[in-house]
Amino acid sequence: MSQAVRVRFAPSPTGPLHIGGVRTALYNYLFAKKEGGQFILRIEDTDQNRYVDGAEDYIKRTLEWLGISPDESPWNDAGEFGPYRQSERKEVYGKYAQQLLDDDKAYYAFDTSEELDEMRERLKAARVDTPQYNAITRLQMKNSLTLSQEEVKAKLDAGEPYVIRLKVPRKEEVRLNDKVRGWVMVHSTQIDDKILMKSDGMPTYHLANVVDDHLMGITHVIRGEEWLPSAPLHVLLYQFFGWEDTMPEFAHLPLLLKPDGNGKLSKRDAEKHGFPIFPMEWKDPASGELLAGFKEEGYLPDALLNFLAFLGWNPGDEKEIFSDDELIKAFSLERIGKAGAKFDIQKAKWFNEQYLKNKSNSELAEYLKKDVEANGLEVSQEKLERIVHALKERVTFPTEFWTQGHYFFSKPDSYDEKVVKKKWNAEVDKALSLYADALDKVDHLDAGNAKATFAAVLEQEGIGMGKVMQSLRVSITGEAGGPDLMDIIEILGKEEITERIRLALDKLKDQISE
Repeated sequence: MSQAVRVRFAPSPTGPLHIGGVRTALYNYLFAKKEGGQFILRIEDTDQNRYVDGAEDYIKRTLEWLGISPDESPWNDAGEFGPYRQSERKEVYGKYAQQLLDDDKAYYAFDTSEELDEMRERLKAARVDTPQYNAITRLQMKNSLTLSQEEVKAKLDAGEPYVIRLKVPRKEEVRLNDKVRGWVMVHSTQIDDKILMKSDGMPTYHLANVVDDHLMGITHVIRGEEWLPSAPLHVLLYQFFGWEDTMPEFAHLPLLLKPDGNGKLSKRDAEKHGFPIFPMEWKDPASGELLAGFKEEGYLPDALLNFLAFLGWNPGDEKEIFSDDELIKAFSLERIGKAGAKFDIQKAKWFNEQYLKNKSNSELAEYLKKDVEANGLEVSQEKLERIVHALKERVTFPTEFWTQGHYFFSKPDSYDEKVVKKKWNAEVDKALSLYADALDKVDHLDAGNAKATFAAVLEQEGIGMGKVMQSLRVSITGEAGGPDLMDIIEILGKEEITERIRLALDKLKDQISE
């Protein structure tokens, strides 16, 4: 590639970052790293009315947690193209808006909100499907195309509120070759005269986006499908500024769909299906509402990124688990699909399970250690590692080492009623009592001799292991299922096991059935 790749992720600080925005950031990051380029983070905060305190910091913390590190951003001094907040670039946009005015590519519009409403109602009455301020309707409005130069100057001198609108050609076809969609062609009659500068002097997204992408040397614009309708307008702006030769390539990403594939994924859909839609927990500063995050629910950052990478992209083979470096090496814009991607939360959980299984016992023990200490307990590192090893094939989230393995830290205070009612009988009572006695005589208890001792007791009494095994588990853990029982016995040790068996025999003596 002749020009060094430069891509940008440009979120607006209007609330928490949607998980779809995280995917956009990820794809930009992967593409930049694959091509040996730069990944820029730009804050698009031109809409001051929608600005939310804490939102920019949330974006920063989210990307830090996920390991998506921008090469240039408002938070470091590495870049030469700053400032990286659009609110700090206001004077830059005014210069380029004036250039469009001077070149007759834009115009002043003085219409009041009431006059705009009247225009829309008039068009609706004329059965116009999509009322627009465009090449036809602008000739009936109050702007510098319909007013004399003297009238325009007088209004400007008097400080009358105005906006600057793009002067879209009346009969022209706008084309762009999207890296995902292929050729996109839109007739200019479908494009309205968008506002470029608002009455408060701030640029709209359309002007600021194009100017900043040009000045920052952006080579590829990778963004969500929702921006595809705006792309022809942006192409026009590149043409009007004379920047067509350096216009970035576009790649519009497929939508994230509801789990059933029927429509775009929303916050309401996520709540309905009981999963987060934001990467990290967010507390709304206005309402105080607390919104769930993937981080707090126990998703690992690398697992979440692996899951998101597959929502719209595939490597072309059956491989699903990728390290960060492997994702970078495999990623390409050409393998991004056009069709929307179903947000399958079960698949996200599967990824989390795989990443947990692949972590070392020492790493996993750190998750359990936090919960153990939070409950006022002290447990050796060795024991913690043995516990997580026993449980790692059965958990989806790190917190489940504690919730599923609670019996490693305390004796059961209840016993599975179904097992007790169905299987606890005099034969079981006798076998467990004899097993406890036999364990007292074992010098060193491990999983192997725990099982051998149990088998010997049952053989002596002529009892099948299947008749007693689940009752033995219940007497030790209180539960009907779990990891390998002999591993549990080894971890807990002889004294604890014999004490638990005898405690269960005493508590359940009235439950013995014939």
